Amino acid sequence: MSQKTLAVAAAPLLFLLFLLPSPVFSQESETCLDCHNAMKGTIKAQSGAMVDLNVDTEKFKASVHEMLPCTECHLKFFDASHASSGSAVPSDILSLSSKISAKFSSDPVAGAACVKCHEEAYQKVLSSVHGKNIIEKKQTDGALCADCHGSPHYITKAKDGKSPVSRKYQVGTCGKCHGNQEIIEKYKLEENVMDSFSESFHGRKLLLGHTRAPVCSSCHNAHDIRSKSDPLSPVFGKNKLETCGKCHKGANEKFVPAITHKRPGPIPHYGEKLLILLTMGVFAFIVIHVLLEAFADIRDAVFRKKEDK
Repeated sequence: MSQKTLAVAAAPLLFLLFLLPSPVFSQESETCLDCHNAMKGTIKAQSGAMVDLNVDTEKFKASVHEMLPCTECHLKFFDASHASSGSAVPSDILSLSSKISAKFSSDPVAGAACVKCHEEAYQKVLSSVHGKNIIEKKQTDGALCADCHGSPHYITKAKDGKSPVSRKYQVGTCGKCHGNQEIIEKYKLEENVMDSFSESFHGRKLLLGHTRAPVCSSCHNAHDIRSKSDPLSPVFGKNKLETCGKCHKGANEKFVPAITHKRPGPIPHYGEKLLILLTMGVFAFIVIHVLLEAFADIRDAVFRKKEDK
């Protein structure tokens, strides 16, 4: 059979395949969601952690994980049953789950399962200040996947305007920790970084909806975030030249110090307030002047009519 004849014969079959609806869920996920979509409240796991039982089907459909069967992440479970056995979990996942167990008291295996599909990003997180805080210091408040991206059941793409790591919401997501006074004091972090960013030129451009305004990951990276004292950090020393140069071509050593989280002193702060008051005063004067001119014209017109009579 010639290639032309084969193509003609296969065309109708391919057309029918496009017409057939593509499955959104696996049968396993359908079965799980039949129950978990209707469930409300929490249950106490064997570890003592409280687990939220509800998974909203509609939100799951809109997530990037909609095609995955539940046991792709919940590796300790078999099919739709709740039977649990560590023997089904790959050794590398089990090893990783033990390292992050401080973070996931209910199901660390599910927390480690992200590495199956996102190995490069996961390894970067583990070597970051956030990951080391969990693995080395065994702290529960270190940021991991769900802390930034939201529930694994509802994760959407970063370009989605509703994603917690999107340009619109990313600063607020980082601010949950970096604007938390308790965490700032615990780890001796730089204070007022969220306020100083909001007051900066970058922060105000972002607030106005500028599509190229930088957000946290623009300067600090997304997954491999390092301490500002780390020589590999993009905001360490002369590394700032390259980081700032991504947007500001020709950025030099005199330009770079202007980009900082340190709040301005009293002179710039009150100088700004004075300029705002001065600008408002000028506009108020113009409006009042125009109104008085209009009133004078109306008054003269009324009196002129009376004199004519």
